[in-house]
Amino acid sequence: MVRQAASATPPDDPKITFRQGQVEDLSFLADGTVDLAVAGQAAHWFDYDRAWPELARVVRSGGALAFWGYKDNILVGRPGANAVFDAACYGEEDLAPGVESMARYWEKPGRDILRDSLRAVVPPAEQWRDVERIVYDPDRETASAGEEGGEAAWLRKGLKLGEFEGYVRTFSAFRAWRDAHPEVKSREEGGRGDIVDVLFDRILEVEADWKAEGDRWRDVEVDSVWGTALILATRR
Repeated sequence: MVRQAASATPPDDPKITFRQGQVEDLSFLADGTVDLAVAGQAAHWFDYDRAWPELARVVRSGGALAFWGYKDNILVGRPGANAVFDAACYGEEDLAPGVESMARYWEKPGRDILRDSLRAVVPPAEQWRDVERIVYDPDRETASAGEEGGEAAWLRKGLKLGEFEGYVRTFSAFRAWRDAHPEVKSREEGGRGDIVDVLFDRILEVEADWKAEGDRWRDVEVDSVWGTALILATRR
């Protein structure tokens, strides 16, 4: 990511530099020299016993903090598919006989903090003021995102079911699941099917109109929306 960012930045711009490090150790920054500290899809991993003191040290009085993150998406208007997806990701029971869910392969506690919309991340009142928390959590039971939800949702995308299938295969939990089951091959690899194959088998079972598309089901277009959380604060 640092290489990609650097390649997209004019090499002669003295105002932009990149460093690889951790929020718990910002020793390369002097006290009170930061105007804005931003964390995108990372705040659920911080060790806040160390992170808050460092952020308080480097962010100047009147400076700001902005943390944001997103959690699992839903397919709008498809509660059946979403229930199957949730069972595949977090269910305690096997998704199918001999096919365990991905539940125990998520990294903890970070995943739980993110799924709870970063509520565990609380800027200390003695260091931060004007704390604002903006949370959008789509209705996972009705799988709706109506007019009000549409305005609040700021991570939304139309995609094909085949693209959604590919997205699930990028999950860290899926990669860990695959590492734990090296003998299981996907159908694309010539095997009998991995958990993602089984997941979409189950989804097609509960979404009859998608199943009716036959081999063309991957071309079905769906509307997907992600739950999001944004934390804003000003340094005292």
